[in-house]
Amino acid sequence: MINVVMHGCNGKMGQVISEIVAKDDSLNMIAGVDLFDDGHNPYPVFSNINDIPAETDVIIDFSAAPAVDALLDYCEEKKVPVVLCSTGLSAEQLERVKKSAEKVAILKSANMSLGVNLLMKVLKDVAPILADNGFDIDIVEKHHRLKLDAPSGTAIALADSVNEAFPEDEKFDYVYDRSTRRELRPVKEIGISAVRGGTIVGDHDVIFAGQDEVVTFSHTAYSKALFGRGAVSAAKFLAGKPAGMYNMSNVIDELI
Repeated sequence: MINVVMHGCNGKMGQVISEIVAKDDSLNMIAGVDLFDDGHNPYPVFSNINDIPAETDVIIDFSAAPAVDALLDYCEEKKVPVVLCSTGLSAEQLERVKKSAEKVAILKSANMSLGVNLLMKVLKDVAPILADNGFDIDIVEKHHRLKLDAPSGTAIALADSVNEAFPEDEKFDYVYDRSTRRELRPVKEIGISAVRGGTIVGDHDVIFAGQDEVVTFSHTAYSKALFGRGAVSAAKFLAGKPAGMYNMSNVIDELI
């Protein structure tokens, strides 16, 4: 059985993941970490990560950027793998993550959904074929009205997946606003548009528009639970792994 600690246990995703782990016979949630706790969790909660049980096999992190530094300190010192899901990390923190991965196993992904990450793998295969045959590429993402950033990190990751399939001198430029120009669309361009409204959990369309035909790859998230399931799959994969930087593609490779 894999002993899991939930870092940021009282957040929405922390609670979702706690419920998923509780129903999985191969996992045991032995503790949580959060600044505040009202005692409702079925496991002990610590405000200081250094107080968690020594028998921790893997940490799942869905906290906030300011808490990540202490988390990395602990994981480096204790050699405990971590599934790092917190967003909004600074450039300095992202560089620190890379250095920490030289000492401990870290899995970080722009999106924890297995479906989104499988889509990224597919795009690397199909993008060169369609682009070389004159298809233009646009990405449209939709999220709830409370999401502050635009475009989404997932939309950028999808565009990056397309670009990774091309040599350096054939990369696409990302364009977020065409309203200030009146000119024909350049060939090497990916348009990225954002919609914010209602309670949309997450919707991404990658559109390949060619002569007389359109091919669209779509992913729709209906609840945050799918991100929790992805994080749990990542934790199972990461437990016991040697130091290094991992992502959800590695998880998918093991599943297929």
